[in-house]
Amino acid sequence: MKKSNLELLGLGEDATEEEIKDAYNKLRAKYLEDRFKDGEEGNEAARMLTKLDTAYNELMAELAETQSGEGTSFERVEELIRSGDIQEAQRVLDGFNERSGRWHYLQSVVFYRKNWMNESKKQLEIAMQLEPDNEKYKQAYRKLSDRISNDAKQHNNANNQQGAYQGQNVQSAGDEDQMGGGFCNSCIQCCALNMCVNMLCSCCR
Repeated sequence: MKKSNLELLGLGEDATEEEIKDAYNKLRAKYLEDRFKDGEEGNEAARMLTKLDTAYNELMAELAETQSGEGTSFERVEELIRSGDIQEAQRVLDGFNERSGRWHYLQSVVFYRKNWMNESKKQLEIAMQLEPDNEKYKQAYRKLSDRISNDAKQHNNANNQQGAYQGQNVQSAGDEDQMGGGFCNSCIQCCALNMCVNMLCSCCR
C-alpha cells in the first residue's frame, strides 16, 4: 500500500483494513469540524479533507486488488451489501479495473439499495448484455421492472384521485349556482313579464 497515504492516516505499512477505516473516520470527523473555523485554519482543514478522502479511496482500491482473485473481491462486496455498508461496497466496486457482468449486477444492487431505480435497471441491462444466459440477472430485471411499473401506476392513480376530488369541488360549486342563482333569475324574469302584460291590459281598457 502507498506509504504516503498510510502516513497521512498515521498508520504503518502493516495496517489492517479495520485500522484504516477507523483512522479515516476519526480524522474526517476532526477536519469536518475544523473547516468551519476562521482564516487559514479552516482552509487547511478543507484541503486536508480532500487529501484524506483521496488517500482512503486509494488504500481501499489497493486492498481490493490484493485480494486473492476477482471472486473474493465480489464476495466482499456482497458481504458489505448484506451488512448495509453501501458506501464501502461502492468504494470496493470503484476499485475494480475490469467490469464484468457480475460487477454491473452488484452495482445494480447498490443503486437499488440507494433507491435509484432507473440507474439500477440500466446496470442490470448491461449485465444481461455481457452475460445473456444468466437467469439470475434476468429474474432480477423482471422484478425490478415490475416494481418500477407498479410505482408508476400508484403515482398516476394518486394524481387521478386528486384531480377527481378537485373536479367534484368545482362541479359542486356550479351546481349550487345553478340551483340557487339560476332559479331566482327565472323568477325575476317571470315577474317582469307578468307586470308588462298587466300594464298592456290596463292600457287597452
